Amino acid sequence: MIKDQPVCNVQWIPIKKVHANNYNPNSVAPPEMKLLYTSVKADGYTQPVVVIYDAKKDRYVIVDGFHRYSIMRRYPDIYAMCEGKLPCVVLEGKTMNDLMASTVRHNRARGKHSINGMSNIVMEMLLNGASDVEVCNELGLEAEELVRLKYITGYAKLYENNEYSKAKVSEKQAMVSAEYRKGAQ
Repeated sequence: MIKDQPVCNVQWIPIKKVHANNYNPNSVAPPEMKLLYTSVKADGYTQPVVVIYDAKKDRYVIVDGFHRYSIMRRYPDIYAMCEGKLPCVVLEGKTMNDLMASTVRHNRARGKHSINGMSNIVMEMLLNGASDVEVCNELGLEAEELVRLKYITGYAKLYENNEYSKAKVSEKQAMVSAEYRKGAQ
């Protein structure tokens, strides 16, 4: 039955009772960690951390979600936002091999974003009036990545037969810029 699924039983566990495992092979680069922080700050925790309960030590050990756990430990604003509690689902009846295999499955199942998919998202955001800076901040991109993604979509072709002024902006970008200038005065 559906109610037997772990995700149906999310528990808010005090972070001081949650501990990392000693076998996770996954690592996340600093830019992605910054993006994860931005994601949790903007959207909250949208996925629980997967843990097992170690009765001998009266603590929970992470199977999946170490980096979401790390965000709460590193950032006081996230800790305060969640009152020091981490959303977790508890797996039961697993051997150590089951847990290690589960960790690897969770890590590998995430996959990667396709370049074309990311390019299309960038194109849509730009066409909807987002600035390059907004796109970079929201998607965790470096400026060079944005340039490459724009190139892939053919974004420059939209302007190939146009005369160029100092800056070409959408109506929405112009409106946002004007409002910003008014507020800065």
